Amino acid sequence: MIYLDNAATTLQKPPQVARAMAGAVGRLASPGRGGHPAAMEAARAVYGCRQLAARLFDARPEQVVFTLNATHALNLAIKTLVRPGDRVVVSGFEHNAVMRPLRGLGARVAVAGRKLFDPADTLAAMDEAIDGETAAVVCTHVSNVFGYRLPVEEIAALCRRRGVPLIVDAAQSAGALPVSLERWKAAFIAMPGHKGLYGPQGTGILLCGRPPAPLLEGGTGSQSRSFSMPEDLPDRGEAGTHNVPGICGLAAGLGYVLERGTAAIARREGALLERFCRELAAMDRVRVFAGPSQSAVVSIQLEGRDCEEAGEALGRLGVAVRAGLHCAPLAHESAGTLEAGTIRLSLSDFTGEEDLRGALEALRAMQE
Repeated sequence: MIYLDNAATTLQKPPQVARAMAGAVGRLASPGRGGHPAAMEAARAVYGCRQLAARLFDARPEQVVFTLNATHALNLAIKTLVRPGDRVVVSGFEHNAVMRPLRGLGARVAVAGRKLFDPADTLAAMDEAIDGETAAVVCTHVSNVFGYRLPVEEIAALCRRRGVPLIVDAAQSAGALPVSLERWKAAFIAMPGHKGLYGPQGTGILLCGRPPAPLLEGGTGSQSRSFSMPEDLPDRGEAGTHNVPGICGLAAGLGYVLERGTAAIARREGALLERFCRELAAMDRVRVFAGPSQSAVVSIQLEGRDCEEAGEALGRLGVAVRAGLHCAPLAHESAGTLEAGTIRLSLSDFTGEEDLRGALEALRAMQE
């Protein structure tokens, strides 16, 4: 199988991820739930993962809150900062993991910056939209549909000047682009463990510039005499038993990214994507959504072909892609593709030249 669905999950993991998970299943108990060796070793393993994440993302270990996924992390962040009726500014490329919690809260949402691959427009629109009534800004770092890399560092500086808290959705950037809690001074940065960090599904991280309001309440292994959640991080955001095998796998994935370096990963993915987009653009009856400020995701449309049917046809030819609206109708609305959707092809550090050649051959075969 040619796997080009890495924006959904990186199926191809470093081999040490599975080894770390398997080792944890038979050896580690629950951190904070005992003084015996299996519990203490689990506590050390979980803290070790916090240390790796803190190193990669310019944070302190206690600012690393483990979640089930990026959606869980975003809900924690949004429901900490936003109250019913609050005004919230978002980019024109947000995922439903942002839009649905805001809708559920009854927030007044202002969409700023809808031009694809145009960071200057995004920043100018954000500058105009953020006003004295803005309770929070929520912005994706990279569009999960088009790979558009938004000017998050500049948006973070704008939010700091206006005194407005910022939530960053780093689902498509963590592990491949620089992400810094310290430099951005964001209120929260949310990310999954199973995409660019090469960890397993069922893992995620919320980097906390401030304590979150608990989304779940329960045992934390600390302050057990109190019926209230602890005030301290990370316990305030982590009720219940940890996914210790998942966290151990995530630690292995983080170790891989730290050893390879995000700059090296970004260079490799960027070079592959550039060549791939050129080849796609040279094909007849293929519309390619590509431009400057693009990460390792590209969307296409095939003239005269339904995108869902075309995606299934590629699957039958051994090419794994994602077709449709990608849980991001706002992004498709901004790009003018809401009615038709797109076929998304997304790369990782494990994507090879042969994978892209095979995908191009499959697309040509579908047009014959």
